[in-house]
Amino acid sequence: MSGKHLNIQLIESFFKAYSTADFEGMKQVMSEDIKWHIPGKHPFSGTKNGIAELMDYLEKLNQFGFKAEQIVMGVNDSYVIDCHRNWSTAPGRPVLNAMSCLLWKIEDGKIVEVFNFPQDQHMVDAFFNKVA
Repeated sequence: MSGKHLNIQLIESFFKAYSTADFEGMKQVMSEDIKWHIPGKHPFSGTKNGIAELMDYLEKLNQFGFKAEQIVMGVNDSYVIDCHRNWSTAPGRPVLNAMSCLLWKIEDGKIVEVFNFPQDQHMVDAFFNKVA
């Protein structure tokens, strides 16, 4: 058994599934009525309500070849804050390479809400407005 907090293990499970586009694996760690808040002024911004809306959003992100590299995580019994570098790898598309932090709310061993805080919202808006 790992000495890591259970909530850190949960988020690491999400990222492991995300890195291989394992949508079933991602669903296993999320609440059915998850809320995922995407800031900005672009076609993908807004709150994704429920697992179906979120999976649709994550499948679209997969088209851009998004990758994430963890930098630091903080944890308590209800939240994880994760700061990471994320970038796009899809050939022939504009490139995004930026820092981002996510605040993950955890209840009963499931991710119930996520707030996204990008390094540069204007850069993110420009990227998604070009590729949408």
